[in-house]
Amino acid sequence: MDIVEREPAGPWEGFLAAPARGADAGVLVLSGSSGRIERERARLLARQGITALAIRWFGGKGQPPGICEVPLETFTSGVGFLRDGGARRIGVLGLSKGAEAALLTAVREPRVDVVVALSPTSLVWCNVGPGRDGADRPYRSSWTWRGRPLPFVPMDDSWTPAGPAGGPVAIRGWYERSERTFAERRPAAAIPVETARADLLLVAGGDDELWPSLPHAERLAERRRAAGRTVRLIARADAGHRPLLPGESLPPPSPRFRHGGTPEADALLGEAAWPHILDALRG
Repeated sequence: MDIVEREPAGPWEGFLAAPARGADAGVLVLSGSSGRIERERARLLARQGITALAIRWFGGKGQPPGICEVPLETFTSGVGFLRDGGARRIGVLGLSKGAEAALLTAVREPRVDVVVALSPTSLVWCNVGPGRDGADRPYRSSWTWRGRPLPFVPMDDSWTPAGPAGGPVAIRGWYERSERTFAERRPAAAIPVETARADLLLVAGGDDELWPSLPHAERLAERRRAAGRTVRLIARADAGHRPLLPGESLPPPSPRFRHGGTPEADALLGEAAWPHILDALRG
Protein backbone atom coordinates (compact mmCIF):
# COMPACT_ATOMS: atom_id res chain seq x y z
CA MET A 1 0.00 0.00 0.00
CA ASP A 2 1.29 3.46 -0.92
CA ILE A 3 1.80 5.77 2.02
CA VAL A 4 2.63 9.44 2.54
CA GLU A 5 4.92 10.71 5.26
CA ARG A 6 5.41 14.10 6.86
CA GLU A 7 6.44 15.84 10.05
CA PRO A 8 3.25 17.44 11.37
CA ALA A 9 3.07 20.75 13.15
CA GLY A 10 2.18 20.24 16.79
CA PRO A 11 3.26 20.88 20.37
CA TRP A 12 5.68 17.94 19.99
CA GLU A 13 8.18 16.60 17.47
CA GLY A 14 6.39 13.96 15.45
CA PHE A 15 6.21 11.75 12.38
CA LEU A 16 3.01 10.99 10.48
CA ALA A 17 2.62 8.05 8.11
CA ALA A 18 -0.73 7.62 6.37
CA PRO A 19 -2.21 5.57 3.53
CA ALA A 20 -2.21 7.65 0.36
CA ARG A 21 -5.91 6.90 -0.14
CA GLY A 22 -6.77 8.01 3.41
CA ALA A 23 -7.95 6.02 6.41
CA ASP A 24 -10.81 5.87 8.88
CA ALA A 25 -8.56 4.61 11.70
CA GLY A 26 -5.75 6.55 13.35
CA VAL A 27 -3.29 5.53 16.05
CA LEU A 28 -0.93 7.45 18.31
CA VAL A 29 2.32 5.46 18.58
CA LEU A 30 4.41 5.82 21.75
CA SER A 31 7.89 4.50 22.47
CA GLY A 32 9.05 3.34 25.86
CA SER A 33 11.92 4.79 27.85
CA SER A 34 14.15 4.94 24.75
CA GLY A 35 12.40 8.23 23.96
CA ARG A 36 12.67 7.68 20.22
CA ILE A 37 10.04 8.52 17.63
CA GLU A 38 8.78 5.15 16.38
CA ARG A 39 9.00 5.85 12.65
CA GLU A 40 9.39 2.22 11.57
CA ARG A 41 6.34 1.11 13.57
CA ALA A 42 4.30 4.03 12.18
CA ARG A 43 5.20 3.07 8.60
CA LEU A 44 4.30 -0.53 9.28
CA LEU A 45 0.85 0.45 10.52
CA ALA A 46 0.27 2.90 7.66
CA ARG A 47 0.97 0.11 5.14
CA GLN A 48 -1.91 -1.75 6.80
CA GLY A 49 -4.33 1.10 6.13
CA ILE A 50 -4.05 2.97 9.45
CA THR A 51 -2.90 6.56 9.88
CA ALA A 52 -0.09 6.50 12.44
CA LEU A 53 1.29 9.43 14.40
CA ALA A 54 4.50 8.77 16.33
CA ILE A 55 5.63 11.52 18.70
CA ARG A 56 8.52 12.35 21.01
CA TRP A 57 6.93 12.71 24.42
CA PHE A 58 9.95 13.51 26.58
CA GLY A 59 13.44 14.78 25.95
CA GLY A 60 12.35 17.19 23.23
CA LYS A 61 12.07 20.96 23.09
CA GLY A 62 9.95 22.24 25.97
CA GLN A 63 9.60 18.73 27.45
CA PRO A 64 11.04 17.16 30.62
CA PRO A 65 14.45 15.60 29.88
CA GLY A 66 13.34 12.39 31.59
CA ILE A 67 10.06 10.61 32.24
CA CYS A 68 9.21 12.88 35.12
CA GLU A 69 5.88 14.66 35.53
CA VAL A 70 5.11 14.37 31.82
CA PRO A 71 1.71 15.98 31.15
CA LEU A 72 -0.88 13.50 29.89
CA GLU A 73 -2.11 16.40 27.77
CA THR A 74 0.88 15.58 25.54
CA PHE A 75 -1.02 12.48 24.45
CA THR A 76 -4.54 13.90 24.40
CA SER A 77 -3.23 16.55 21.97
CA GLY A 78 -2.06 13.72 19.71
CA VAL A 79 -5.51 12.15 19.90
CA GLY A 80 -7.02 15.49 18.96
CA PHE A 81 -4.62 15.84 16.02
CA LEU A 82 -5.75 12.48 14.62
CA ARG A 83 -9.40 13.30 15.17
CA ASP A 84 -9.02 16.68 13.45
CA GLY A 85 -7.31 14.89 10.56
CA GLY A 86 -10.42 12.84 9.88
CA ALA A 87 -9.85 9.60 11.78
CA ARG A 88 -13.13 8.21 13.05
CA ARG A 89 -11.60 5.46 15.22
CA ILE A 90 -8.68 6.45 17.44
CA GLY A 91 -6.17 4.11 19.04
CA VAL A 92 -3.13 4.57 21.24
CA LEU A 93 -0.35 1.99 20.97
CA GLY A 94 2.48 2.11 23.48
CA LEU A 95 5.35 -0.04 24.69
CA SER A 96 6.44 -0.24 28.35
CA LYS A 97 6.34 3.32 29.77
CA GLY A 98 4.50 4.25 26.58
CA ALA A 99 1.92 1.60 27.45
CA GLU A 100 1.57 3.14 30.90
CA ALA A 101 0.92 6.49 29.20
CA ALA A 102 -1.52 4.94 26.73
CA LEU A 103 -3.62 3.36 29.48
CA LEU A 104 -3.70 6.56 31.52
CA THR A 105 -4.67 8.58 28.44
CA ALA A 106 -7.61 6.30 27.70
CA VAL A 107 -8.84 6.66 31.29
CA ARG A 108 -9.01 10.45 30.84
CA GLU A 109 -9.73 10.87 27.12
CA PRO A 110 -13.13 9.57 25.94
CA ARG A 111 -12.16 10.00 22.29
CA VAL A 112 -9.81 6.99 22.56
CA ASP A 113 -11.55 3.91 21.13
CA VAL A 114 -8.82 1.31 21.68
CA VAL A 115 -5.53 0.90 23.54
CA VAL A 116 -2.82 -1.55 22.52
CA ALA A 117 -0.49 -1.93 25.52
CA LEU A 118 2.74 -3.84 24.84
CA SER A 119 4.59 -4.99 27.98
CA PRO A 120 2.34 -2.90 30.24
CA THR A 121 2.13 -2.11 33.92
CA SER A 122 -1.02 -1.86 36.02
CA LEU A 123 0.48 0.87 38.23
CA VAL A 124 1.68 4.44 37.92
CA TRP A 125 5.41 4.44 38.68
CA CYS A 126 7.85 7.12 39.70
CA ASN A 127 10.05 9.10 37.38
CA VAL A 128 12.69 7.52 35.18
CA GLY A 129 15.33 10.20 34.92
CA PRO A 130 15.24 13.92 35.67
CA GLY A 131 12.43 16.42 35.58
CA ARG A 132 12.53 19.96 34.23
CA ASP A 133 14.70 20.97 37.19
CA GLY A 134 17.36 18.43 36.24
CA ALA A 135 16.89 16.40 39.43
CA ASP A 136 15.91 12.74 39.57
CA ARG A 137 15.59 12.47 43.37
CA PRO A 138 13.49 12.53 45.44
CA TYR A 139 11.18 10.38 43.37
CA ARG A 140 8.22 12.08 41.71
CA SER A 141 5.38 10.85 39.55
CA SER A 142 6.01 10.00 35.92
CA TRP A 143 2.83 11.87 34.93
CA THR A 144 0.64 14.87 35.59
CA TRP A 145 -2.95 15.64 34.62
CA ARG A 146 -4.19 19.23 34.60
CA GLY A 147 -1.03 20.24 36.39
CA ARG A 148 -1.33 17.76 39.26
CA PRO A 149 1.03 14.77 39.69
CA LEU A 150 -0.62 11.36 39.67
CA PRO A 151 -0.19 9.09 42.72
CA PHE A 152 2.72 6.71 42.12
CA VAL A 153 4.85 3.88 43.49
CA PRO A 154 8.49 4.87 44.16
CA MET A 155 11.52 2.61 43.85
CA ASP A 156 13.16 0.90 46.81
CA ASP A 157 16.78 2.00 46.46
CA SER A 158 18.00 -0.63 48.92
CA TRP A 159 17.66 -3.20 46.09
CA THR A 160 20.88 -4.35 44.42
CA PRO A 161 21.12 -6.39 41.21
CA ALA A 162 22.36 -9.96 41.26
CA GLY A 163 24.86 -11.38 38.80
CA PRO A 164 28.24 -10.31 37.38
CA ALA A 165 29.15 -6.63 37.54
CA GLY A 166 29.76 -4.57 34.44
CA GLY A 167 27.17 -6.10 32.14
CA PRO A 168 23.49 -5.44 31.50
CA VAL A 169 21.27 -6.15 34.49
CA ALA A 170 17.74 -7.46 34.97
CA ILE A 171 15.75 -4.96 37.04
CA ARG A 172 12.45 -6.84 37.22
CA GLY A 173 13.28 -7.71 40.81
CA TRP A 174 13.65 -4.02 41.63
CA TYR A 175 10.07 -3.36 40.54
CA GLU A 176 8.79 -6.43 42.36
CA ARG A 177 10.57 -5.44 45.57
CA SER A 178 9.37 -1.84 45.31
CA GLU A 179 5.77 -3.06 45.02
CA ARG A 180 6.19 -4.98 48.26
CA THR A 181 8.02 -2.18 50.07
CA PHE A 182 5.44 0.45 49.14
CA ALA A 183 2.37 -1.81 49.15
CA GLU A 184 0.30 0.88 50.88
CA ARG A 185 0.73 3.13 47.83
CA ARG A 186 -0.47 0.60 45.30
CA PRO A 187 -4.24 1.23 45.56
CA ALA A 188 -3.93 4.94 44.81
CA ALA A 189 -1.39 4.26 42.02
CA ALA A 190 -3.48 1.58 40.26
CA ILE A 191 -4.43 2.55 36.71
CA PRO A 192 -8.27 2.40 36.69
CA VAL A 193 -8.67 0.72 33.31
CA GLU A 194 -12.11 -0.48 34.32
CA THR A 195 -13.36 3.12 33.88
CA ALA A 196 -12.05 3.58 30.31
CA ARG A 197 -14.57 3.28 27.50
CA ALA A 198 -11.82 2.16 25.10
CA ASP A 199 -11.32 -1.45 24.08
CA LEU A 200 -8.12 -2.92 25.52
CA LEU A 201 -5.56 -5.26 23.95
CA LEU A 202 -2.64 -6.37 26.12
CA VAL A 203 0.53 -8.07 24.87
CA ALA A 204 3.12 -9.40 27.32
CA GLY A 205 5.93 -11.92 27.71
CA GLY A 206 6.45 -14.09 30.76
CA ASP A 207 10.26 -13.80 30.52
CA ASP A 208 10.26 -9.99 30.69
CA GLU A 209 13.33 -9.09 32.76
CA LEU A 210 12.79 -5.32 32.78
CA TRP A 211 9.55 -5.37 34.78
CA PRO A 212 6.83 -7.98 35.46
CA SER A 213 4.63 -7.07 32.52
CA LEU A 214 2.69 -10.34 32.28
CA PRO A 215 1.50 -10.36 35.93
CA HIS A 216 0.55 -6.71 35.51
CA ALA A 217 -1.29 -7.44 32.26
CA GLU A 218 -3.19 -10.20 34.04
CA ARG A 219 -4.21 -7.74 36.76
CA LEU A 220 -5.43 -5.26 34.15
CA ALA A 221 -7.40 -7.98 32.36
CA GLU A 222 -8.95 -9.19 35.60
CA ARG A 223 -10.16 -5.71 36.52
CA ARG A 224 -11.58 -5.13 33.05
CA ARG A 225 -13.47 -8.43 33.08
CA ALA A 226 -14.80 -7.80 36.57
CA ALA A 227 -16.23 -4.51 35.29
CA GLY A 228 -17.72 -6.14 32.18
CA ARG A 229 -15.34 -4.27 29.87
CA THR A 230 -13.68 -5.47 26.67
CA VAL A 231 -10.17 -6.91 26.99
CA ARG A 232 -7.91 -9.37 25.19
CA LEU A 233 -4.55 -10.62 26.48
CA ILE A 234 -1.97 -12.12 24.13
CA ALA A 235 0.93 -13.70 26.03
CA ARG A 236 3.88 -16.01 25.51
CA ALA A 237 5.78 -17.48 28.45
CA ASP A 238 9.24 -17.36 26.83
CA ALA A 239 9.02 -13.86 25.32
CA GLY A 240 10.68 -10.81 26.85
CA HIS A 241 10.06 -7.09 27.17
CA ARG A 242 10.15 -6.15 23.49
CA PRO A 243 7.60 -7.96 21.27
CA LEU A 244 8.76 -7.80 17.64
CA LEU A 245 5.97 -7.11 15.17
CA PRO A 246 6.15 -8.66 11.69
CA GLY A 247 8.33 -6.51 9.44
CA GLU A 248 10.14 -4.71 12.26
CA SER A 249 13.92 -4.65 12.60
CA LEU A 250 15.46 -6.53 15.50
CA PRO A 251 16.42 -3.93 18.14
CA PRO A 252 20.05 -3.89 19.24
CA PRO A 253 20.78 -5.35 22.68
CA SER A 254 20.84 -2.82 25.51
CA PRO A 255 24.23 -2.24 27.17
CA ARG A 256 22.46 -1.46 30.46
CA PHE A 257 19.41 -3.70 30.84
CA ARG A 258 18.41 -7.27 30.19
CA HIS A 259 15.06 -7.46 28.45
CA GLY A 260 14.58 -11.22 28.61
CA GLY A 261 13.18 -13.50 25.96
CA THR A 262 14.93 -14.40 22.71
CA PRO A 263 14.65 -12.89 19.22
CA GLU A 264 12.68 -15.96 18.15
CA ALA A 265 10.22 -15.87 21.07
CA ASP A 266 9.77 -12.10 20.84
CA ALA A 267 9.02 -12.41 17.12
CA LEU A 268 6.54 -15.23 17.74
CA LEU A 269 4.72 -13.11 20.32
CA GLY A 270 4.59 -10.19 17.89
CA GLU A 271 3.35 -12.48 15.12
CA ALA A 272 0.60 -13.86 17.35
CA ALA A 273 -0.46 -10.38 18.43
CA TRP A 274 -0.30 -8.69 15.02
CA PRO A 275 -3.70 -9.71 13.57
CA HIS A 276 -5.38 -8.81 16.85
CA ILE A 277 -3.63 -5.42 16.87
CA LEU A 278 -4.85 -4.67 13.36
CA ASP A 279 -8.40 -5.86 14.10
CA ALA A 280 -8.51 -3.74 17.29
CA LEU A 281 -7.24 -0.59 15.61
CA ARG A 282 -9.49 -0.96 12.58
CA GLY A 283 -12.52 -1.85 14.69
